[in-house]
Amino acid sequence: MESTTRKKQSRIKWFILLYSFILSFGHSLIVSAHVGSSGVIVQKQAGKYQLLISVQPPDVVPGTAKVIVYVEQGRVSSIGARPIYFRSGNKGAPTHDELVLMADNRYEADLWLMSSGSSSIELTIDGPDGKEQVIVPVMAIATALRDMPAGTGWGLAAMGLLLVVMLVTIIGASNSDGVVLPGQPAPAKLGRRRLVGMGAGLVVIALILTGWRTWWTSTAEEYKNEQLYKPAAINATVRVADAQRLLAIQFDTTGSGKDRRQRRMMSYLLPDHGKLMHAFMVRMPGLDAFAHLHPNRRDSLNFDVTLPNLPSGKYLLYSDVVYRNGFAETLTDTVDVPSLKISAESAAAAKSTDPDDSWLVAEPMGVKAGAVNVPHLDNDMVVCGKPGASMKLEDGSAMLWMDKPGAVLEAGKLYTLKFAVADAQGKATPLEPYLGMGGHAAVLRSDGSVYIHLHPVGTYSMAAEGSLTNRIADTARTFRYPDPVRFRDSIDAYVNKLKTLPEAEKNKALSASMSGMSHAMKTNNMVEFPYAFPRAGHYRIWVQVKRNGRVLTGVFDTEVKESLL
Repeated sequence: MESTTRKKQSRIKWFILLYSFILSFGHSLIVSAHVGSSGVIVQKQAGKYQLLISVQPPDVVPGTAKVIVYVEQGRVSSIGARPIYFRSGNKGAPTHDELVLMADNRYEADLWLMSSGSSSIELTIDGPDGKEQVIVPVMAIATALRDMPAGTGWGLAAMGLLLVVMLVTIIGASNSDGVVLPGQPAPAKLGRRRLVGMGAGLVVIALILTGWRTWWTSTAEEYKNEQLYKPAAINATVRVADAQRLLAIQFDTTGSGKDRRQRRMMSYLLPDHGKLMHAFMVRMPGLDAFAHLHPNRRDSLNFDVTLPNLPSGKYLLYSDVVYRNGFAETLTDTVDVPSLKISAESAAAAKSTDPDDSWLVAEPMGVKAGAVNVPHLDNDMVVCGKPGASMKLEDGSAMLWMDKPGAVLEAGKLYTLKFAVADAQGKATPLEPYLGMGGHAAVLRSDGSVYIHLHPVGTYSMAAEGSLTNRIADTARTFRYPDPVRFRDSIDAYVNKLKTLPEAEKNKALSASMSGMSHAMKTNNMVEFPYAFPRAGHYRIWVQVKRNGRVLTGVFDTEVKESLL
């Protein structure tokens, strides 16, 4: 019985492999759900195990995700992994696949993701130091269409033609030689029957192939129009009112009712770090003005926030949101910020919408050799004998990029970006939690094509992790959403209450809401972020920490080249 089941599972996997192989080819188009950074990186402590996890989801679904686990601390005997979808929960999940030990405490596996949707990878770590579980949020979405290679196309066409010829020949033989008893001569009229049978068989095969072609074209269109990920659209505008500039963000729901798979449930947004939306604004082309804002929700579709004293110009807008099912996405738009002429007293008296909003105006982004703008901040800096960078912060302290591997980094390589803060006398100064974390960072490629919001625990959303972890603990096979109005109102009440809490109580509440968050910094003046730059290019990194009740932002530029491998 077990052997039969394994054979069936093997046949199913081969069918899915063939289906996904064919489906993955089509028009040449690449899109991204995470603005250029599709992989998920997690760095956390699980019991006695210190883990660095990288998950590269497939760009076509069904497809395989590449899972890599680096065991930085702890004795591990085995690591298992399995996908768990929010839709079906733990009850509908498959059994674990065991990761293979490659070298240097690095475990790897290719894990099948069978359908689109919000999902997670459950890792089970077992060894002498105990058994632990880690949940990694993963967005299982199709993001690509590709052209089939010419060689593959010709090969499949040749095999198809051979099959048609063989099938027609078999039909002809079965209609002539197949009706003659062994040892008896074939009548002359069988030759005509053979030709008639072959002709009729060819017509039937042609009709079958035509029907198959129609079905396949329809399936490809469905994949492109329904399964292929399309980010939710937003419309952002800035208007001047009462001597202040107000940024308004509206979800564009045009056509959302036509496609169930692309429909978002706007009333079911979750707060991440206590905020329903994290909006990052960066002025182009120099990337010199930066803001990290937290718009207020006016209704299910509309958010707004008062802009700080930013210079006028064209800005890229990246808005991070998380839905109840753990699906996290970045919504993008461009917005023109008009100039505003007010007195210095009025500017100083202006209040931000959220006390945790922060912004910075710095020098325009430079490039390396032959630059026409300012040079990189890290051209000539050495920290503890290693290449580094240093920047003076607004309160007189300094932020240092520690242990930078080199002046030029490598695309696709996993780095731990370490930043330390020293006071005006050069001594290490303690940092305070900012939105419940040791720090935050935003990384942007010079053309805006790559954007990521980083945390010390990795590139994923804490709210998504909490939602997926709670879903796994739920024993129900199907999740039932609560009443949308009550859910939205309860979330708004929670977010508004957080704003009124003293800083210590707020950070305590935020830490309690972050499921499984365990990432103590080695030193209290340092913050670090795991990240792999996805593409070559010039990047700007904004690092945000909190000191003496004030949010401070450091800015660093770096160059990334293509991998040599």
